[in-house]
Amino acid sequence: MSKHEFNIAVFDGDGIGPEIMAPTLDLLDHVAAGHGEFSLNYTHLPAGALHYEKTGESLPAESITAARQSHAILLSAMGLPHIRKPDGTEIVPQIDLRIELGLFAGVRPVFTFKNGPQVLSDERAATLDFVLIRESIEGMFAHKDEGQVVDNEYATETLRITREVSEQLFDFSFKLARSRARKLKRPGKLMCVDKANVFRSFWFFREIFNERAAQFPDIETSAMYVDAVAMKMVQSPWDLDVMVTENMFGDILSDLGAGIMGSLGLAPSADIGANNAVFQPCHGSAPDIAGQGVANPLAMILSASMMLEYLSEKFNCPQADVAGVALKEAALKAAAQESGRGRDVGGKADTESIIRTVRDYLA
Repeated sequence: MSKHEFNIAVFDGDGIGPEIMAPTLDLLDHVAAGHGEFSLNYTHLPAGALHYEKTGESLPAESITAARQSHAILLSAMGLPHIRKPDGTEIVPQIDLRIELGLFAGVRPVFTFKNGPQVLSDERAATLDFVLIRESIEGMFAHKDEGQVVDNEYATETLRITREVSEQLFDFSFKLARSRARKLKRPGKLMCVDKANVFRSFWFFREIFNERAAQFPDIETSAMYVDAVAMKMVQSPWDLDVMVTENMFGDILSDLGAGIMGSLGLAPSADIGANNAVFQPCHGSAPDIAGQGVANPLAMILSASMMLEYLSEKFNCPQADVAGVALKEAALKAAAQESGRGRDVGGKADTESIIRTVRDYLA
């Protein structure tokens, strides 16, 4: 059997980004070596707030081209609050990359695990497993550089939802619900999250959802307004399976999901399109702790495990999936131990201790 060689575009990021990226790459090499069917080659690409400060450019065209040509993209936290554009907004090349590569599906898993940090008191919250799919290139982010403040009296932004992207988003979500149903041996469910009772654009969003649902009769469908979903995520999240929503709503609900998990430091994510995919932690660059060696790397590691699963499915490399599962399990086992419990979840472990604990579970 020929060996798969995957070219991975790497954005080291700002703040704590490089501190959590380097050990994650080491762990990836470790699991790849233990599953000899594939190898990973890394290309480090410039981008981010510090790059903008030095060059006036946050995401060079050369970086976009190289990322587009890679098999997958691994991205650490980007942006720094004190480095901003002339209009006052922060540097967000990660969003620009999603738009440039058409990464319409933001995958935000929400899960809890035995002996992990418990935020919700109900015992059913101890083993949650649901997924939020955030549309990642339209909605309130579609025209993020075009907002206006008129005569210092009022401000406007534009929300955009298109049939083309929505159909791709819903088809992706239905297929994910179907895949989870097979893996978890339970019926698949998909919920459309919107505000269709107030905004015509969201009624359009729901209409397209209902149209695409006809192509997936094996998946149980429902729809709920975003405010009600926020309450449900706190009161009865064990009833959830896969949810799909607009960009801004997904941005907010995914952080709520991370809160249920215990911390943004545990929350991985992916942004997936027809041809490319980015994997990154949900948290920011945390400049207040940069350089102190205390950043929790688990969200970065779990994002890397999602990357391995993606490579396995897209390029028919089963051992990449086996390696990804092993990496995820090691990360979750580490998070349940004092030596792997970061300060963000009430522990005392530093970055090096957490990495060492994960590696011990991989041995």
